[in-house]
Amino acid sequence: GGLGPLMVLLAVACRVSTGQSGVFSQARVGRNGKVFLVRKLRTMRTSGASTATYAGDPRITRLGAVLRRAKLDELPQAWNVLVGDMSLIGPRPDVPGFADQLVGDDRLLLEMRPGISGPATLLLREEETLLAQVRDPEAHTREVLWPFKVRVNLAYWRHATVLDDLRMILLTVREDSFRLNGMVQSWGVTDSEISSVVKH
Repeated sequence: GGLGPLMVLLAVACRVSTGQSGVFSQARVGRNGKVFLVRKLRTMRTSGASTATYAGDPRITRLGAVLRRAKLDELPQAWNVLVGDMSLIGPRPDVPGFADQLVGDDRLLLEMRPGISGPATLLLREEETLLAQVRDPEAHTREVLWPFKVRVNLAYWRHATVLDDLRMILLTVREDSFRLNGMVQSWGVTDSEISSVVKH
């Protein structure tokens, strides 16, 4: 299809800029706890010990910063959608370690097919910028962002409609925080919950 040549071109550019393979695979936890490989364009020179990535992270290449900002590093996940590991809209698939901590009703998230985009992903579009403003990005991810993502994705699971999914596809392409916040609030997540995390 039309995406094929673009992905090949970007993969070659990423190989040149990182000195490693242009596409890499990472284990993620999917529906029913099934682990699968998610593919991304490589935007970082080396993978350090930290799993949290923040704006200005020295590991990110100049090209990588552009790709991450435009979410083009996620393009290879079109394959994950084709084979059924992911959908267009849903919670982002997490690395093993986070999903393992889900208990009680939170484990309902494992019944959902993960998505390329989704409500928590869109609310935290500026996640890397937020993490650049805190002393310990990894702790902030674990203690603040992860619980917020679980809260938003559970609200999505319980209340969202097919129309909401269509809205989120449009909001992925065209940013509109007012419409996005209004939709999430209609699921029972309050404005103060959103602003306390998103407007750090």
